[in-house]
Amino acid sequence: MNPANSPSGNLASGTSQQPRSGSHSIVSRRDVLRATGALATTSMIASMAIPQTVYAGEDNTIKVALVGCGGRGTGAAANALSVKNQGPIKLVAMADVFPNRLNSSYEGLKGQFKDQVDVPEDRRFVGFEAYKQAIDCLSPGDVVIMATPPAFRWVQFTYAIAKDVNTFMEKPVTVDGPSTKRMLQLADESEKKNLKVGVGLMCRHCDARGELFKRIQDGEIGDLLLLRAYRMAGPTATAFAKKKPESQKELMYQIQNFHAFLWASGGGFSDFLIHNIDECCWMKNAWPVKAQATGGRHFRGDYVDQNFDQYAVEYTFADGTKLLMEGRTMPGCHQEFASYAHGSKGAAVISQSGHAPSRARTYKSQDMSSKDNILWQFGPKEPSPYQLEWDHLVEAIRKDRPYNEVRRGAEASLVTSMGRMAAHTGQVITYDAMLNCDHEFAPNVDSLTEDGPAPVVADAEGKYPVPMPGLKTTREY
Repeated sequence: MNPANSPSGNLASGTSQQPRSGSHSIVSRRDVLRATGALATTSMIASMAIPQTVYAGEDNTIKVALVGCGGRGTGAAANALSVKNQGPIKLVAMADVFPNRLNSSYEGLKGQFKDQVDVPEDRRFVGFEAYKQAIDCLSPGDVVIMATPPAFRWVQFTYAIAKDVNTFMEKPVTVDGPSTKRMLQLADESEKKNLKVGVGLMCRHCDARGELFKRIQDGEIGDLLLLRAYRMAGPTATAFAKKKPESQKELMYQIQNFHAFLWASGGGFSDFLIHNIDECCWMKNAWPVKAQATGGRHFRGDYVDQNFDQYAVEYTFADGTKLLMEGRTMPGCHQEFASYAHGSKGAAVISQSGHAPSRARTYKSQDMSSKDNILWQFGPKEPSPYQLEWDHLVEAIRKDRPYNEVRRGAEASLVTSMGRMAAHTGQVITYDAMLNCDHEFAPNVDSLTEDGPAPVVADAEGKYPVPMPGLKTTREY
């Protein structure tokens, strides 16, 4: 694989261009879903002269199962149920390992989408096998949302593929080399089955960024020489975790605080910085081939997680172009959340002040402080990329168009891990070295149980192993 030539360009290159599966002798549920109106559906089935008993009760409703009912999963479900003018969509099953989180998500979604949420108690599943029960409530062609910690992604995706179920999975989709190799294999399997798969790198679906990509590729700011990205904030989500309460089970504590643990999420680096890294690689239309980085822990106090407080990564592309990524989660410091591109003729804002709206624009020179230098800007009204990624996925399902973002999601996750490992080991890490690194953070993730051991163990003080750059150089902890 040549990462510099991997497809990471416009939106079309982010979806699978695999040919459709061979013809079928009878109409499939996918064919039914393509007919978005009830009348069209009825006519289609009737015209095939299929015995009525074969599709008794079949309609063109896309059923959705939510696996992972935290904020991300609940938000993704809300976006799914908000897709307009593409036929009926209903949430029919939910799963989580924490019943209180499932119940809270259910109440919120039911209150917002009363008629589209059909999840009685017997379709609300709790436990480590709950994802199977939720997916089993679906039919081929329906959609499962995977918003559990990334470590579980390949396990659940494997089951979804076996059940011929379309998938929306949150990012990152892998956390280390072995899980990336596994996900790339699953990408092949899902493409062969013509399954539609969306990955939660929603910036790729942003209209403004899409227009900016075209302008950069057309040379509006000249040859692309440098990309810069920043995600500098205070303590975020569960990246800062304090000692486990004695009353809580170890594994459940780690899953609840998944941003704190490298096995579960790739840590704060992978979970938070992947968006900025991915959107910059999109503008470059390539993946970097190596990374070198620094990072450190400061003022830790009672926190016992595995994260560094600050990261600075220099990514290098095959042609020598650099991407500089700075991340920080420390209170009281300068905050910035943005990505920029610099070319031989001018510069560009890829995003500014968060993911949406992007406020994408180009400049006549490197001076981005003057409005007089603005060459182009998208405008004040940007459609939400969080909604657009669902609009695009559902449209692909309805029209049976090739649509599979798994490979690109796995590559973006690997490139992010490459920068993280460079900081955690103090070494220059190449794309190939990251892909072939044999340190699998959670090799038994597919067999974890609530009362069983966790993938990482605390010491006598309740602290977890942390990266030691220069001392541990072939693995991150």
